[in-house]
Amino acid sequence: MKQFEDFRKLDKLQKERENKIIKTSILGIVGNSLLALFKVIIGMGANSIAILVDAVNNLSDALSSVITIIGTKLAGKDPDKDHPFGYGRIEYLSAMVISVIILYVGISSLVESGKKIINPTNPSYNYITIVVVILSVLVKLVIAYYFNKVGKDVDSDALINSGQDSKLDSFVSLSILLAAGLYVWFGISLEAYLGGGISIIIIKSAIDMLSKTISQLLGEKIDPDLAKEVIATVEKFPGVEGASALVLNNYGPNEWNGSIDIGVPDYYTAEELDEIIRDIQLDIYYKYRIELTAVGVYPINPSNREIINVKDKIKEIISSHEYIIGLHGLYVDEVDKEIRFDVIISLDAKDRLKVLKEVVEDVKNHFPAYKIEAFPNIDYTDK
Repeated sequence: MKQFEDFRKLDKLQKERENKIIKTSILGIVGNSLLALFKVIIGMGANSIAILVDAVNNLSDALSSVITIIGTKLAGKDPDKDHPFGYGRIEYLSAMVISVIILYVGISSLVESGKKIINPTNPSYNYITIVVVILSVLVKLVIAYYFNKVGKDVDSDALINSGQDSKLDSFVSLSILLAAGLYVWFGISLEAYLGGGISIIIIKSAIDMLSKTISQLLGEKIDPDLAKEVIATVEKFPGVEGASALVLNNYGPNEWNGSIDIGVPDYYTAEELDEIIRDIQLDIYYKYRIELTAVGVYPINPSNREIINVKDKIKEIISSHEYIIGLHGLYVDEVDKEIRFDVIISLDAKDRLKVLKEVVEDVKNHFPAYKIEAFPNIDYTDK
């Protein structure tokens, strides 16, 4: 029953996360829609391309929040036969769509600003305009703070992206305020150039967001801090004499699937191994929401001096090779005369198989009586 309740608790937390994202997004829709409406009215009245560009940007922010809500609801769907890993990555796709919308807004605004530079027109700012822009700065700062806070709390890149965009918008509105002051008090018009500058900032922001989202969809390295925590947790289990080769695949925020290798004494029975593996899988899932679909096992030799000396020599040989950054699963079988190990080869190596071959040949030359079985690994954790 406790296990069932623990699973229920995790589902409840996921629902709470979804609700927080939706409520925050609704706030963004209302706030940005009102700002866009006021800026369109003020911008048209003041004949200000900069304010109109900013209004369109606010409208795109409202649309981004709508997409965030849709993406969050779809990502929360249960796994099915066609998508057994769930729909969590839809959140990354929604973040990508938001980035593309912002990029489109930036490019369109840049084109319009360019037209105004070629055919300039003077704005007609007044104090009402200035008041509205001041309010816009304050509202966008509040939205930016709230979106970033909730986004980090629930690990939502879509919310964090929207929060960063809102923060950027507040600086954009501040620059419009400065331009309005220059025109009202000194008669200097920087409208078209300011609109162009704002557009370039929007484009750069969109490209940065898009690059990050694409990187997440391609598959990034594991967070080193998370990797250390998981490995340290596994190594605390009774009987585990080392954990390595952690591989995690991300299927959406807080949705992980992966594998890990553990070292145990070579005299453990299948029943003892099964108990350890199940305990590890449940504990890691409860603590980190990581489903370890595979827990590999490698045996640890008894601590006799002869085998320790052989192992030390093998470690010395292997570590002397360039591009070798780690070794695990080293086992010396004195009965069948086998040496088995996994070697971690840096991704900087141009030919990783060539490096493996050189390592194996070197170990074989020092221990000709043994059969060498080696497997190349990648350090997915970068820890």
